[in-house]
Amino acid sequence: MHITRHCIAALTWTLQDTLGETLDTLDTPVEFFIGGHDLLPAIDQALQGKQVGEQLDLHLEPEHAFGDYDETRVHLLTRDQLPRDIEPGAVIEAASLSADSLPGIAPSTRLIVTELYPEHAVLDGNHPLAGIALRLHLTIAAVRPANAEEQRRQSTGTGFFKWETVPQ
Repeated sequence: MHITRHCIAALTWTLQDTLGETLDTLDTPVEFFIGGHDLLPAIDQALQGKQVGEQLDLHLEPEHAFGDYDETRVHLLTRDQLPRDIEPGAVIEAASLSADSLPGIAPSTRLIVTELYPEHAVLDGNHPLAGIALRLHLTIAAVRPANAEEQRRQSTGTGFFKWETVPQ
């Protein structure tokens, strides 16, 4: 079976930056919905027509991956606007904060606590890989038709390539 829109492809990969530093390795195949919410559009497009056993080497500039780093997505909040037990590196959804904490920010936006100070915290809404060109070496391990639930959700529930939450 060849990969087409709205099928499921099980993939393994090695993800690197352009200097060759490995950022992530997936040795056990994980299933992704093709043409939905699971993969970046550039990856979806590159997989079209491929089949089990094929390998792809993709170079993704930031605009085709996680976008350029956007300083306007960095926010300063007072400590009383955050949970008491928050730690640097924690990822929180904007919906978990009070409505007036981040006006105009989508509730599904994920934010990383990058710095904590006695009176305030710095939260970054950029994807951790924003602004980075990537190399992705993919292997297609399996391809199958999507079931009705996967088609309804446009996802297998795998969210590695998405930073905002996917509707269930």
